[in-house]
Amino acid sequence: MTLSCFELGERMLAVEEARAAVLALVAGALPAEAEPLAMAHGRVLAQDAVSPIDVPQRTNAAMDGIAVAWPAGLGQENTASARFRRVAEIHAGHAPTYELAPGQCAGITTGAPLPPGADTVIMREQLAVEEGADGARWAIVDSPERVRCGQNVRRAGEDIARGAVALAAGTRIGAAELGLLASLGRAEVMVHRRPRVALFSTGDEVTAPGETLPEAGIYDANRYSLMALAAEHGAEVLDLGILPDSREAIAAALARAASEADLVITSGGVSVGDADHTRAALAARGELGFWKIAIRPGRPLACGRLGLRGVPFLGLPGNPVAAMVTFLQVVAPLLAKLQGRAVVEPPRLTAIAEQALKSRVGRVDLLRGVYHSDADGRLRVAVTGAQGSGILSSMVQANCLIEIAAERAAVTAGEAVTLQPLFRYP
Repeated sequence: MTLSCFELGERMLAVEEARAAVLALVAGALPAEAEPLAMAHGRVLAQDAVSPIDVPQRTNAAMDGIAVAWPAGLGQENTASARFRRVAEIHAGHAPTYELAPGQCAGITTGAPLPPGADTVIMREQLAVEEGADGARWAIVDSPERVRCGQNVRRAGEDIARGAVALAAGTRIGAAELGLLASLGRAEVMVHRRPRVALFSTGDEVTAPGETLPEAGIYDANRYSLMALAAEHGAEVLDLGILPDSREAIAAALARAASEADLVITSGGVSVGDADHTRAALAARGELGFWKIAIRPGRPLACGRLGLRGVPFLGLPGNPVAAMVTFLQVVAPLLAKLQGRAVVEPPRLTAIAEQALKSRVGRVDLLRGVYHSDADGRLRVAVTGAQGSGILSSMVQANCLIEIAAERAAVTAGEAVTLQPLFRYP
């Protein structure tokens, strides 16, 4: 087994190298399990969802009106004959058992199956009604030249054909996917188990929100940001809380995490220069490597395995913005792999910089930005303000990360830049 994480030494890694090294910590996706459809939102399919039926099951009306067999040429040559005897009414949920004869029509509602002999639906707004002396009802088509054979009809299987792959394995189930699976009649689906991510904070200065803040203390912001990011990327969170500066307490927490979690994350306290209890406990319970990533913010990273199962451990930078940015670049792809999703780089867009942006050759700068579409439909982007790695408000204000490539020393106003959109609740 090659643990590239531990073979990279102290050299500065490109983001792509770091991402590959972290992905190498796990062999593949977690096991599959059956999940009721109502509980499957956000989960990832472990096998293809094959349709057992045609969707829609029968050819049906896309509008309220009449179903007819539209004669060839009618409306172009003989508008006077655009009248049909109305012999039946068909409602959604009721299958017709008879066939329309030429010159007949059936009233039909949206979603109702077309009767045999019909191929066209004419909407109600295009119809007039005439009552005959013998009690016959007639539908008169207004502007028949506008009618086309086959209009306003949903064909059986036009959405999904019987036997077709409706959703491929590795698809994350969102609202649309959930509705599609329901349309197939699936009561449950096979999905990969959610990754269990253990998170903890350490340090006598770290204070839980809601408690009185000591004069030299800081509130524990990172753990909450990282727990939320883990949940947004499909994980179950095992919150180990704030651990005191005690090797015994940290060792006990790590032992629990190694037995219960699929991934252990912390932030700060485990960099190369630290000789604290966290680093010592980690080294005693597994393999621990250190390296640096050529990005700002988020350069230092600890990478390792814990316990007999070799549970991956990632020690993220201690500054809150750096911890979040590093999570998005290297932890999110790892969680995707554990769930059987295709591992891809962060999505990217191109925008025009509204201001000059500073950078440094040899590293990727990830600035917090806000992008918008101008009057001409072009994307423009500007930074949120001060870009210090401890300024958490810059992440709150941002809807993207502005990615300045390692070979660029700066960006001038009006130049194109790459941005990574950030997930935001509306």
